Amino acid sequence: VALRSGEAQLSYAQLEAASNRVAHALIELGVVPDTCVGLCAERGIELVVGLLGILKAGGAYVPLDPGYPRERVLQMLEDAAPVAVVSAGGAAARLGVDAVAVLEVQDTADSARSHAPNVALRSDHLAYVIYTSGSTGRPKGVAIEHRNTVNLLAWAHSAFAPEELACTVCSTSVNFDLAVFELLVPLTQGGSVVLVEDLLRAGAQLEGATLVNTVPSVLKAVLDAGGLPPSVRAVNLAGEPLKRELVEQVFAQTQAVRVANLYGPTETTTYSTWVSMPRSTGFVPGIGAPIANTRAYVVDEHGELVAPGVVGELWLGGAGVARGYLHRPELTAERFIDDPFVLGGRVYRTGDLVRRRGDGGLDYLGRNDFQVKLRGYRIELGEIEAALQACPGVRDAVVVARGDAGSERTLVAYWQGDAIEVSALRSQLQSRLPEYMLPSAFVHVDHWPLTPNGKLDR
Repeated sequence: VALRSGEAQLSYAQLEAASNRVAHALIELGVVPDTCVGLCAERGIELVVGLLGILKAGGAYVPLDPGYPRERVLQMLEDAAPVAVVSAGGAAARLGVDAVAVLEVQDTADSARSHAPNVALRSDHLAYVIYTSGSTGRPKGVAIEHRNTVNLLAWAHSAFAPEELACTVCSTSVNFDLAVFELLVPLTQGGSVVLVEDLLRAGAQLEGATLVNTVPSVLKAVLDAGGLPPSVRAVNLAGEPLKRELVEQVFAQTQAVRVANLYGPTETTTYSTWVSMPRSTGFVPGIGAPIANTRAYVVDEHGELVAPGVVGELWLGGAGVARGYLHRPELTAERFIDDPFVLGGRVYRTGDLVRRRGDGGLDYLGRNDFQVKLRGYRIELGEIEAALQACPGVRDAVVVARGDAGSERTLVAYWQGDAIEVSALRSQLQSRLPEYMLPSAFVHVDHWPLTPNGKLDR
């Protein structure tokens, strides 16, 4: 079994044939290497068939979450300019996607062309484009090549045993690059994938699962609600700072052999550093050391290496560094630069503040700008501010992430202008932003607090 979703399942042979049929249909629509193809489907078997079909046709898949506001999806479509959109169950039609050819996965089921297409694909062709929050108010597409993804897969196959990858849970949206690990690592190792809509409510669907890959806040809720089945061998956590208490709770409540803490921005292909914590060792602080073929530099404001224990910005180099941002050459040039320490290499400037520990591992200390991570999602506060400022009656807006070390942070929006009903503001933002970017509270203010030198005091 390659895929399982509820009562439905596909063998490897069935998945191969179904995705090949999608690939042939896409090639007929003009898909060639390095072209984008939208992927709009609810989580289920047809989503994975469509994703693999796009890759087999040589295209780069662009996730278009059916749960996102239509305006945001149309922004992504306009920017990516896909040759076609692969849909399932009419998801694209419900979003009103009509400016590009739409291929429904189920419409290819009767095709006789189930053999693998012959595509002249190179390792530097695009594999996928994932849109992340943009500080200008528009999402930006991170362009990942096949060689970037293959490095992640090769590392994962060496880092995780076949028995750990035997049955991996996929509970993450394909709009979030944790799904790259959840789907492609087991499927390139002969393991099976169980697709669940919500890890918290998966229940009996998790029976037999051997690896769970999620964010700490979701796992905490799962453990508090009853835990994981005894079959789970490995728990991967990423996207948020990991606390000792949660690791201890995993070992106390489950039979997991180890917990892995993984770190990495989308721009360096899902995971760039990691630390493995066997049950015998217990919690290890920090975000660990680089994965295979990855370099981690801690630098000062002048781009010079700093000594262990000194705080600096993390620059990441190596095989995971993305091509850049789709159609954004200026932003690409700003964030992706030549590696000053390796001839011919490139690095991504993460904007994350870290310090190197005495054992060589890295401690994560936060951001050097106004980007935050909540529940695993990376959010540019400026994008929410721009959306708020576009609301009638709002003159200016500031969004901050609030919360102390002992609680989960929340987004709070402050605005100047008319005294608008909070429900009206929230409703307007819901039409522009995905759910995870909506502030939890709104506060009307007359004057911004300022620092002694006249800058906004966040």
